[in-house]
Amino acid sequence: MPRKIYIRPIALVDSPQSEAGNAVRLGGSLVWASHFALMERKGRKVVARTLVDAAGMPEAIAALDAPLKAQAEAQWAALAKVHAPITCGERTIRLDQPQVMGILNMTPDSFSDGGRFLDHPDVAIDHAVGMLEEGAAIIDVGGESTRPGAAAVWEGDEIKRVVPMVERLAMMGAAISLDTRRAAVMEAALAAGAHIINDVSALRYDPRSLELAAASNAPVVLMHAPGKGDDLHSDGHYADVVLDVFDWLEEVRDEAVAAGIAPERILLDPGIGFGKTLAENLALMNALALYHALGHPLLVGASRKRMIGALSNEAAAHERLGGSITLALKAIEAGAHIVRVHDVAETVQAVRVWRGMRDAALTDFSQLVD
Repeated sequence: MPRKIYIRPIALVDSPQSEAGNAVRLGGSLVWASHFALMERKGRKVVARTLVDAAGMPEAIAALDAPLKAQAEAQWAALAKVHAPITCGERTIRLDQPQVMGILNMTPDSFSDGGRFLDHPDVAIDHAVGMLEEGAAIIDVGGESTRPGAAAVWEGDEIKRVVPMVERLAMMGAAISLDTRRAAVMEAALAAGAHIINDVSALRYDPRSLELAAASNAPVVLMHAPGKGDDLHSDGHYADVVLDVFDWLEEVRDEAVAAGIAPERILLDPGIGFGKTLAENLALMNALALYHALGHPLLVGASRKRMIGALSNEAAAHERLGGSITLALKAIEAGAHIVRVHDVAETVQAVRVWRGMRDAALTDFSQLVD
């Protein structure tokens, strides 16, 4: 059976202690980790788990046998990797601080705001402008609902929904992400001025997507979803959801690189809410820091998701603001670089306050440093 090693950060700290070798800055974000679980997995079962602090990690890795040592060295380097900014036309999106991506659904049936903007383009553009003014770094435009049970959309209809909005946003100089799994839609929207491909199927749905994404030189978001074909929520069976999602993302990342997509253009999304139970979604949220070991910027989209309703007396989608902000803050406290949200103003405010508490110019961290 195959053997794998994983380095999972388990103790995050409030202050930069890396100068003394006591902590690692995760993914170039504003988050540091001081202690880690070094876990060995054989097949689908964890067979060993050792707690190691940052200073002791080189020695712990050196003690591993050759195959596991190589894996651990790569992950240890990836955990501390500083990611370059994303270039979106004339805009540069920094990844050394958390960024907010605003959602613009040009659909009739999205779970939260379906139908609100599709037939009202002026309302849609006003909403997009509002999100930019509220502090969204990127607008994510989608023309197909991917909620459980949603009907598939013909690519021609999807193009009609998203391209006019992409064109208008491009004229404004906005940074634009395209939420689609169809190569024809990617091609049309990139030509219209979109900058980022955000594919919930991780470029698996359409056989043309990998080649097109590689040729485009656009940044690509690869999201975990267990299903194939039209139902991305099916086949969600996991031995260990945290490690299974890690392995899955590693595999699709490697396929993307083999197809010609530069590693520095890949972002990863664990796919909160896609083919996962409440317990599995909570496990992923609590383990987000692990995914820095894959060496790519992390995008997390948990806004208004079903898990919030499940934990709050079945609150309707539009009544999940508090839960959405809680999950967004949980993500950035794990070093997530981008959070994808519906409620931009409230999330940006929360992120700014969180950043203020991390600012050494505003807070004396001297008593926290060993």
